[in-house]
Amino acid sequence: MLDVRQLKYTVSRMAPEEIREAVDELRLEGLVTDGKTPFGRLHFNTCLAEIEALFQRAGYHRPLDVVGYQGQAYALFDPTRWEPVQVLRWLKDYVDTRQMESA
Repeated sequence: MLDVRQLKYTVSRMAPEEIREAVDELRLEGLVTDGKTPFGRLHFNTCLAEIEALFQRAGYHRPLDVVGYQGQAYALFDPTRWEPVQVLRWLKDYVDTRQMESA
């Protein structure tokens, strides 16, 4: 398991091209899901500032926020376009759908 310093080092060294798809998705829909980011939920808990800096390096200069649903899924979103409650509902539906598909 990586410690926080190693995670921060990894995130700060990621190339902007690695997150281009996530940036494009955030511009279009305002939400980014786990399948479109090169980092997992542990990064959200420990390195959100580095993640925001990475998005800025990739050309996304709007504010970012993050919400989580029961520790199972997290979403980056543009708070000027989405209310946290809307994102939380979307995450709940997303998690419920994935659980039904895997059952």
